[in-house]
Parts: sequence; structure tokens; C-alpha cells
Amino acid sequence: MLGRAPNPGGGDLHTHYPHGHPDFIPEMLKLIKLHSDKNHDYAMGGPPLGNFERVSKIMQLYPEFPWASPAGAATVYMLKQFDAFMWQTRTGFTAKVEGAIPRLNDITVYSQLIAIMLQETNRPIVDI
Repeated sequence: MLGRAPNPGGGDLHTHYPHGHPDFIPEMLKLIKLHSDKNHDYAMGGPPLGNFERVSKIMQLYPEFPWASPAGAATVYMLKQFDAFMWQTRTGFTAKVEGAIPRLNDITVYSQLIAIMLQETNRPIVDI
């Protein structure tokens, strides 16, 4: 049972932490699994924070880019997907949460949203 996961100290987690809401531990265990599965896809075989490290290195190459704008935020999301696609392709593992094609679709969506932002404002991205 998810909420009764073994504890390295012996017993189950509810025995060691009996005063919380009974659904709290099972919900946290679901988040631990989600984190593990997503981190598998973003960093399998590399540093656990590899996606953040790689994307931040790309961002450092463009210090004058308007990262704090809506288009900048969409670009960060797009880079996150691009990096995950590149990492999965390079390492050759099968994704647990989101594979290559959904990530490429996300990149396409973010690219189009940025294009729409540029069209709506009729301004260069630095002004958005």
C-alpha cells in the first residue's frame, strides 16, 4: 500500500509520523514517484539537476535577452523541452513521462506562441 511504505528506521511511515492527516504521506509518496519519473526523463545518467544546469548555461550565453518578458518565459519553457529532447536522444533511454515526439510538439507550440506575441505587438522580442 502506497501510504504504508517501508521506512529505513523500521515500521511504516505512519508509525513514525502519526500526527498528520492520513492522506498526507500517500500524497507525498505520489509526488516522490512523479519527481523520480520526471527526473529520469530530464537527467537520466547525469546530474539530478542537469536540465536546470544545461538550460541556465544556454541562458548565460544571452545575458541581454529579455528573459523576464512573456516571450522570454515561453523561451525558457521551450529550452527546457529542447534540452530534454536532446538529453533523451543523446542517452538513448526510453522516457517514463514524456518522450521525444511530445517534447518536439511542445517546442512547436512554444515557438508559435512566441511568434504570435511578436505579431500582436509588432515589436522586436526585446520590447515584449
